[in-house]
Amino acid sequence: MAAYRDLHSRSPRAVEAAKKHWPILLVAMLALIGLGACTRHDAPAGQTVLRVGSQRGGTKALLLSSGVLQDAPYRVEWSEFPAAQNLLEAIGAGAVDVGVAGDAPFQFAYQSGQPIRAIGALSVRPRPAGALAILVPHDSAIHAVTDLKGKRIATTRGSVGHYLILRVLAAIGLAPGDVRISFLSPGDSKAAFDTGSVDAWSTWSPYVPIALAGGARIAADGSDYYSGTAFDTANATAAQAKKAELTDFLQRETRAHAWAKAHPRDYAKVLARETGLPEDVAFYHVTHQPLVRVPIDAALKAEETDVVANFRKAGALTGSQPLDAAYLPLGQARPHGK
Repeated sequence: MAAYRDLHSRSPRAVEAAKKHWPILLVAMLALIGLGACTRHDAPAGQTVLRVGSQRGGTKALLLSSGVLQDAPYRVEWSEFPAAQNLLEAIGAGAVDVGVAGDAPFQFAYQSGQPIRAIGALSVRPRPAGALAILVPHDSAIHAVTDLKGKRIATTRGSVGHYLILRVLAAIGLAPGDVRISFLSPGDSKAAFDTGSVDAWSTWSPYVPIALAGGARIAADGSDYYSGTAFDTANATAAQAKKAELTDFLQRETRAHAWAKAHPRDYAKVLARETGLPEDVAFYHVTHQPLVRVPIDAALKAEETDVVANFRKAGALTGSQPLDAAYLPLGQARPHGK
């Protein structure tokens, strides 16, 4: 929580400046995203192209800062997206070969019929506070999760934020209908939050530290409600056609996460440059996303069965895709430290 304290230990003048300028930062960040905007890197003719999708503050900044792709036997073509939902739609459509998404949006998209497969798994170890949260304005009358009843909460459909709302409501004995969920993109969610059109916002890092810098506070922390699992998700066809390239990519990604854990400041600097985020916000994001490689084993699949069951119980999912068919693990990636 050191980064969180840094965001709230500034001078009053600095805090006021953050409140004044964070909407501009957010707009700049979202403008840089450019749904489907691609970055290509030249390579020898005939070399295989691996099309990699990245959420802002995600895979692209990580792999570029770590340098693990320098001798890759394929060319990487990057596309960047504002949220997992958009990334998964692009993967399902075949516009992108692979990208990382949280388990909740992956399961939501898979059960909705998207032709995607989980080829690798990552997990936040340990799960830090402040990586996923339901936020409220600093002067809100909401102080406990029970105060959310009847309130309007913004989030993105099928996201980890959506899943957090459902888990929090279930924990306090409320039904999804006891709140009013507004399904919006991250940018539109923040705009609604800022103007008071919604009472709360369920979101993830780096949007959490951006909002905290603007004066928001956490009403419900996600660390006790979500698994912390994310999946390297591939298009079902690409998972077979580019198996060798994807296997190699996962191995490089594993090394990149190990590098990031050992060099958080260096990673944050690249992330800030790539996204336009202030370095303290980028550092918050880096230190709140300590992902490590984990196996897609029976224990993980059992956790994921619960994720799907929770979505279905809340009436958010109607699909009935076979769960075992969602996984197509590639390579011999091992858990961190083993």
